[in-house]
Amino acid sequence: MHVVLWRYVVRPGAEAAFEALHGADGPWTTLFADYAGWLGTELLREDDAGRYLTIDRWTSEDAYVAFLADASERYAALDERGDALTLAEERVGAYRPC
Repeated sequence: MHVVLWRYVVRPGAEAAFEALHGADGPWTTLFADYAGWLGTELLREDDAGRYLTIDRWTSEDAYVAFLADASERYAALDERGDALTLAEERVGAYRPC
């Protein structure tokens, strides 16, 4: 398994739009679901309003890299939509089970 974590600080007032973009029925999930290597995504909200974490799970690093290469245009378009909603975005890292 390959896990990618992202941290976000969302613009005040944009929380609902951000949750809709990254939530279980949102456009990111729709994009990921087109790829067999995707296992799921969790959207977590910190107690401090406006701070979020996403956890994307893939069958392997190769599956994730193949997704990025194949979906680059759709990925960039969704990323641009998200940029309008956030003050900060950080790729925390990529991990694998021990």
